[in-house]
Amino acid sequence: MNYLAHLYLAKTNRDSLTGNLMGDFCQGLDIKQLPLAVQLGIHNHRSIDRFTDSHPKVRALKSCLPPQLQRFSGIISDVVFDHFLALQWQQFSDKNFLEFRQHSYQKLAQGYPLMPEKMQIMVERMISQDWLSGYQDFANVDRALQGIGRRMRFANPLDAAIAPVQARYELYRASFECFFPQLIAHVQRQNIEGEDEGDES
Repeated sequence: MNYLAHLYLAKTNRDSLTGNLMGDFCQGLDIKQLPLAVQLGIHNHRSIDRFTDSHPKVRALKSCLPPQLQRFSGIISDVVFDHFLALQWQQFSDKNFLEFRQHSYQKLAQGYPLMPEKMQIMVERMISQDWLSGYQDFANVDRALQGIGRRMRFANPLDAAIAPVQARYELYRASFECFFPQLIAHVQRQNIEGEDEGDES
């Protein structure tokens, strides 16, 4: 899953939100030096990714893409699923989407000292450009995929991903609506982070 889903599936405190986004920024990082709640957030992120990558509905989406995009199917579905989560937010949360975004941004900003430099840069951009709100607009799915493609160290076709996704938009929607409640249940069963006890100081 991408940024919005990882934050949605985190606890609401600073360290959990920070850890749940840090899962993609751990290369060269000794996570044992981080606060325990951040470590648990990282473990939750990884558990979510394993469940997502192995889910039949997610894996089946690979075959609906052109051959040159199939190896990137997981990246594509992660971003597209954040789009559907943003669109269907009130079906999954009692909290207003604006309030959720503001709360998440506030707590992530408080977590800057805990973050690797690359993550700090990403989070600063996320907050200043309100990326989470942007997921509601399908045009921003294209921008997000192109941005991921530009950050990769090798040539890739992600700048051409949006057309096949748009052609199979309803298939992606149906896959999300089947998969995401199962992911929520998985996280609740794992209960990696325990109860939310508020901010770690």
